[in-house]
Amino acid sequence: VQLQASGGGLVQAGGSLRLSCAASGRTFSSYTMGWFRQAPGKERKFVGSISWSGGTTYYADSVKGRFTISRDNAKNTVYLQMNSLKPEDTAVYYCASGVTAWGYDYWGQGTLVTVSS
Repeated sequence: VQLQASGGGLVQAGGSLRLSCAASGRTFSSYTMGWFRQAPGKERKFVGSISWSGGTTYYADSVKGRFTISRDNAKNTVYLQMNSLKPEDTAVYYCASGVTAWGYDYWGQGTLVTVSS
């Protein structure tokens, strides 16, 4: 299973970015997809998840109302739309694949998001 995250970069506070994660090697539409992030010197934290059908999403309180997760099962891709970005959103963002929103067995390599103030 391979997960390839992309779309990171440098953005000013208040701006937007959309991350993508392309998956291969397993039946994408059968699995929950999640996004996590790890800021410098900190632990990796849950950002949000989306069920296999796209019908259920969960978000961390810190991103609720600003970030949106979506998926296109025909393209084997999950997205993270990030709006109203803040400097504290600066982190390496990882996508992950799992059976449920609370357990993931495959991880992507991460893409760096830097939000300048």
